[in-house]
Amino acid sequence: MAKGQKDALLGMIRDGRRMTLGQQVQLAFMLSLPAILAQTSSMLMQYIDTGMVGRLGANPSASIGLIATSTWILGGFTAGACSGFSVQVAHLCGANDFKGARRVLREGLTSVLTLSIFLAAIGIAISGPLPRWLGGGPEIIADASKYFLIYSAFIPVGAVGWAASAMLQASGNMKVPSIMFTGMCILDVVFNYIFIFVCGMGVAGAALGTGLSELVTSAFAVWFVLFKSKELNIKGEKGSFKPRRLTIHNAWGITAPMWLQNIIMRGAYVMSTVIVAPLGAIAIAANAFAITAESFCYMPSYGIEEASTTLIGQSLGAGRKEIAKRFSRITITMGASIQTFLGVLMFIFAPQLMGLLSVDPDVVALGAKVLRIEAFAETMYAISIVGYGCCVGAGDTLMPSLMNFCSMWLVRIGLAAILTPRLGLQGYWIAMCAELNLRGLLFLWRLRGDKWMKHNVTGKRDEELQLSEI
Repeated sequence: MAKGQKDALLGMIRDGRRMTLGQQVQLAFMLSLPAILAQTSSMLMQYIDTGMVGRLGANPSASIGLIATSTWILGGFTAGACSGFSVQVAHLCGANDFKGARRVLREGLTSVLTLSIFLAAIGIAISGPLPRWLGGGPEIIADASKYFLIYSAFIPVGAVGWAASAMLQASGNMKVPSIMFTGMCILDVVFNYIFIFVCGMGVAGAALGTGLSELVTSAFAVWFVLFKSKELNIKGEKGSFKPRRLTIHNAWGITAPMWLQNIIMRGAYVMSTVIVAPLGAIAIAANAFAITAESFCYMPSYGIEEASTTLIGQSLGAGRKEIAKRFSRITITMGASIQTFLGVLMFIFAPQLMGLLSVDPDVVALGAKVLRIEAFAETMYAISIVGYGCCVGAGDTLMPSLMNFCSMWLVRIGLAAILTPRLGLQGYWIAMCAELNLRGLLFLWRLRGDKWMKHNVTGKRDEELQLSEI
């Protein structure tokens, strides 16, 4: 019944029928809930990985924390590439052009796989010297290198599964990705326990367990989107998987600014690691654990962000700017409300959250202090997360990237460079709290008018339809 109701509401967008505010709120909630569950599963997987490794001591934990920002950079490139195709799928579905959406699906899977193999090769090549480049001590370099090597080898597996999931979500199917990520979380627990403790592989076992859980989940995601998805399955349809220039051009218009953002944001995170690394293993571990613990607050907003991208993309694909603007307000309000509430809980239960991830009392105490600083940024952080999803759904990715550059490098890194040597890890988190509040204000400014919606994501689609069988 719920699925039929969701499809009916999405059909109202695509068919140009009037939607009440209540119907829009209902649809936003129906798409957000499965996405929130998927992100919660992802958060639990981070807790599981971090918590299991945390039982091995501060040094193994610090080894993962040291290269975490570098894994985010490679993951950011694949996520940006996935968005370049999933946003096109959302717009084409919104325009009732499901044949065009299936064409983008095929070409997108091939493109993401090709890119991810290239990224994996880079990651494997730099896995040896990377921990030294980041300032890691001799006691953590070997484990950090092993973890990054295994992580890199599994990049193509995770990237293709992520692309399939993103395009499913763009078509309006949030339920299957939610189930998929929940299953991956369960598999991660099983594989991690086997490889970390039973096989005694330690940090390397955590990377291998996560990689194998991604392998199983990605295989299911690709199978489902190609053969079972109502909107995107290719059964009985002839079509090439070879990417065409127009599809790549349209994807590049979305992906290039997102890659710029990835370099800006993740590069700033790497710089943050360099700033924090001289504080020692306790601070590195506390910083990594606190970042994982904070995901308790912000993961729901990332779920709502995914729903906002789909809703905005399909609304604009149907040529309905006013309804897209209303969806942006609805989803931002949802994200800010939920994350504010969770931020209060994080402030109250910060020691308990850190205690789930580490048995080292010094790590727990320091992590709890910085979490309580960060609690004061959660409302505006949610606005920046969901606001970015709205912009991506519209294909507006360049201006948000420029906004994030100013916010991250001028405010966070600038303040962190001044405060961290004087106040330790707490100084870095004060800088982060100030920057996230500013970032939320910037996204409120960006979304106040209509300029962010003036993007034609699918380019010369009508001309391309004539060449669709070539």
